[in-house]
Amino acid sequence: MKHDSGTELGKAPQATPLEGAESRAPLGEVQIDLSPRRRRVLLLMLAGFSMIGPFSIDTFFPAFPAMQAALKANPWQMQQTLSVYLVAYAVMSLFHGGVSDALGRRPVILASLGVFLLASIGCALSESLESLLVFRFLQGLSAGAGSIVGRAIVRDCFQGADAQRAMSLIHMLFGIAPALAPIIGGYLLVYGWESSFWFLTLFALVLIGGAAALLPETCPPSHRHPWSLRGLARGYAEIVREPRFRWLAMSAGFNFSAVFLYISSAPVFVLKHLGMNEQQFAAFFVPTIAGMVVGAFAAGRMAGRWSAARGIRLAYLVMVLGGAINVLQALWVNQPVWPWAVLPITLIAFGTATAFPMLSLMMLDLFPARRGGNSSVQMFISLSIQAAIAGGLAPTVSASFLGLALTSLGLTTVGWSCWLVARRLGGIG
Repeated sequence: MKHDSGTELGKAPQATPLEGAESRAPLGEVQIDLSPRRRRVLLLMLAGFSMIGPFSIDTFFPAFPAMQAALKANPWQMQQTLSVYLVAYAVMSLFHGGVSDALGRRPVILASLGVFLLASIGCALSESLESLLVFRFLQGLSAGAGSIVGRAIVRDCFQGADAQRAMSLIHMLFGIAPALAPIIGGYLLVYGWESSFWFLTLFALVLIGGAAALLPETCPPSHRHPWSLRGLARGYAEIVREPRFRWLAMSAGFNFSAVFLYISSAPVFVLKHLGMNEQQFAAFFVPTIAGMVVGAFAAGRMAGRWSAARGIRLAYLVMVLGGAINVLQALWVNQPVWPWAVLPITLIAFGTATAFPMLSLMMLDLFPARRGGNSSVQMFISLSIQAAIAGGLAPTVSASFLGLALTSLGLTTVGWSCWLVARRLGGIG
């Protein structure tokens, strides 16, 4: 089926590699120095910006029991420290990119890092759950700027194959954060639950120093667009009105939720179900993240060899296989045992990461003239689903190993159903 760009849905337009790319990227009259050293520094900074999100979610997981006792909160209330963060992150994700187009990249990055720094200090000094929730909300409002604006900076500075290599490196480093964060949090716990937020404070301070000294402005005034909330809203409404986009976005969102259910339930899953301690969160996170990394690699290897429909079909088969093994194991054993309790989740993570690049590409190709807004809406929908999982489903089902397994398989089934509807509407594959 052909759509408005004249290409087949699910197949990206072929990018022309930049032959003989120079070490400087022209932006109007502005020349961005991309010597090998500055290029490495820039990519490391952008990777650091993207790591703020997973560090903000996963670092304090090992401290959940200590926080619950110190703040006199119950498990459901503790889960809201995730949901309020994700709601704020999702809402603000609609604005970071547009504001940077109007005001420039550096001001948005620096202002957001400053807010995140202050919010992290507020979290560390909180003496009540209500205070903690307020500062977690502020963290969510500011945490996404580095990742969203960072993608724009990559596209500002690099073209063709250079841009692909730059983005691959950033995502590779980003993938380390979810596995590293709970390990750091577990070892910091000996200094008190507040230490996780002091770590985030230090991390933000390092990024602010690096950005202030070394981050170039890649969107000069001549390239900026006037800010218009009404125009932004009209563009987003056009995207959301497209039924294929909605079903694809829900497919991607529910797929990841099958894994995110376990990530948001990690304190209960690791400490209660697996019977491990606060320093052993890596036993869950490392295999899960490894599944995602290998799945993303597999998706890259399929490019140009398999159709998107075939690749997504394989991804769903792997997800359903992992989910089914997970449920059967929960029915069979009274007490889950590592590593067998984690390996099915690794399979689900593999399938999720394999399908996501293809689903995302299909959504982007529906609106080739609005890829920035398209990306923001994708993130908003995904984060909204994650917030509902963290704040509603996870506290309800996490007490039961079987409940987690059945819910995860159910989320995968919903995601697959959404994909089948989108494929029928779009004539994919």
